Amino acid sequence: MVSLHKIVQAKRQIEAFVSHTPCVLSTRISTRTDALVYLKKENLQITGAYKVRGAFNKIANLSSEQKQKGVVAASAGNHAQGVAISAGHFGIKASIIMPEAAPLSKVAGTKALGACVILKGNNFDEAYEYALEYAKEHNMTFIHPFDDELVQAGQGTIAIEMLDEIPDLDYIVVPVGGGGLISGVASYAKQLNPNIKIIGVSAKGAPAMYESFKARSKHNSSCVRTIADGIAVRDASDITLAHILECVDEMVQVSDDEIANAILYLLESQKIVVEGAGAVGVAALFEKRFNYEKGAKIGIVLSGGNIDVQMLNVIIEKGLIRSARKMIIHVTLIDKPGALTGLTQVLASTGANIVKIDYDRFSTKLSYGDAMITITLETKGEEHQSAVCSALNTNGYKFCLLYTSPSPRD
Repeated sequence: MVSLHKIVQAKRQIEAFVSHTPCVLSTRISTRTDALVYLKKENLQITGAYKVRGAFNKIANLSSEQKQKGVVAASAGNHAQGVAISAGHFGIKASIIMPEAAPLSKVAGTKALGACVILKGNNFDEAYEYALEYAKEHNMTFIHPFDDELVQAGQGTIAIEMLDEIPDLDYIVVPVGGGGLISGVASYAKQLNPNIKIIGVSAKGAPAMYESFKARSKHNSSCVRTIADGIAVRDASDITLAHILECVDEMVQVSDDEIANAILYLLESQKIVVEGAGAVGVAALFEKRFNYEKGAKIGIVLSGGNIDVQMLNVIIEKGLIRSARKMIIHVTLIDKPGALTGLTQVLASTGANIVKIDYDRFSTKLSYGDAMITITLETKGEEHQSAVCSALNTNGYKFCLLYTSPSPRD
């Protein structure tokens, strides 16, 4: 495990630069889960994610010669911004290699902090391989996002803050991709309190560390695909796996649907914006992926909030459909004056709110003289949607549901 001394030293090194983010009790989540749930809001960090802690600590400890030559990093986005802002603080040149599919918000954020951004590879691991070559070719220092004890020590400062504020935490729940965050957090927490339980959470679409933990040996993934881009790591790390096997009590997985549900819940119920990786801990808690005692004090690290706006929009729209607050229907009408007015009057009588109408009379699937109307409605739950369907049937309309919430009528 990472030494207590290194983590405490890291805290002293970074505390004047990074934010001491709040760790607050969530009454609603606590009530829902029969526990006392505290959220560590690293989404409010200066770069929108925890990664700046480790990046700053590493760069602060470089020699003058290393600083003069500059630094290189590979990242899906959050480590990139952490390295960029830290390098800028020390007046160091930074080149960041990011996967080609990195969210636009993270690419733009990294460039805005003064770094040179190069898009390379389909995932983090391909970007990482190129970054190593780039650093060697240009004689620059590579800042690893997790396989470095100074980086891990920086991430471990999160545990210092959490346990300073809530010293009797029973559990700390941590997102896991490459394992740098949980290596630092678990190392500090276990040395301070060996009885505390550390739960790691990975995405099912990036299972390398989860499978490695279960097998107690390194297992890499053939590919990764998850909305939690911050933990979308293909290959397990020998270094962080050793820390995890020593300090972590349990590793669990959550699906993209479960992550999306947690993102939407935190946004709507808690007014907290988190990215996919930042939501996995809440998702694991909601899906009961690990056991805990009633009334247990559980700290969850919301690791970041740098979610792409387009992805957030998709999550919101799908969430509204799943929760029966939105429905989309196709209705076939005779294409004549007043036909659409009659349909909208039927829908209005049910109390459904029309938010969008598309009118198509040219589809080859339609009979001549017919039109296909696609209507998006705001509804108030499954019973309301059933009432809409009943009203359409009663008035003789031919229709089908394009997207609906999961229910027996699907």
